[in-house]
Amino acid sequence: MTDKESPAPDFEKALTELETLVERMEQGDLTLEQSLQHFERGMQLSRSCQQALDEAKLRVEQLLSSEQGDATEPFDPESD
Repeated sequence: MTDKESPAPDFEKALTELETLVERMEQGDLTLEQSLQHFERGMQLSRSCQQALDEAKLRVEQLLSSEQGDATEPFDPESD
């Protein structure tokens, strides 16, 4: 299953799942294959969280610039 086939979880859910994966891996009772699967999922979640943070930062910057009298521009996370 690719990232485009399933909707990205919201930031809080992704972060909680990532924390759970890290805790399980730190316990050291997973097989190598399980550890690799957890690591792979953790990387997906990490990217998802980073994207959400980048979008939030962009939105804050747009709000701040409009407060300073700059032209307002609608938020579009797909416009990179």
